[in-house]
Amino acid sequence: MLSLIQRVSQASVAVEGEVVGRIGAGLLVLVGVEPGDDEAALVRMSERLLGYRVFGDDAGKMNRSLRDIGGDLLLVSQFTLAADTRSGMRPSFSTAAAPAEAERLFNRLVAICRENHTGGVETGRFGAHMVVSLVNDGPVSFLLRP
Repeated sequence: MLSLIQRVSQASVAVEGEVVGRIGAGLLVLVGVEPGDDEAALVRMSERLLGYRVFGDDAGKMNRSLRDIGGDLLLVSQFTLAADTRSGMRPSFSTAAAPAEAERLFNRLVAICRENHTGGVETGRFGAHMVVSLVNDGPVSFLLRP
């Protein structure tokens, strides 16, 4: 499992012109599910998403987590993160989980985050063509693995 996290002051995701998820200050997370991801990986990833310290403290240092600030979380499935790009000029998606399994695991990650976070947790729409808009705060972006 891969998660590209971006610290944002706001973000939204739209499908066919309709906004399906919107957050204020927090994290926009693009999630790629890989074969072999399991419940333990989901739990670990949720802990990292909610606890990773990327928000400034009173001294301006990155010492506060999403949980600490009560920020929002926008989770967006993105299978292209799991692509194999090591050779050639076209990505291979053989390293991404099959769609049905990826959807099940993505939805489980969303549920775990909702169970463990008091802030808002929004999503895009799995498998849809989505338009993601964000105001990256920093910019601050990190690629996380469980």
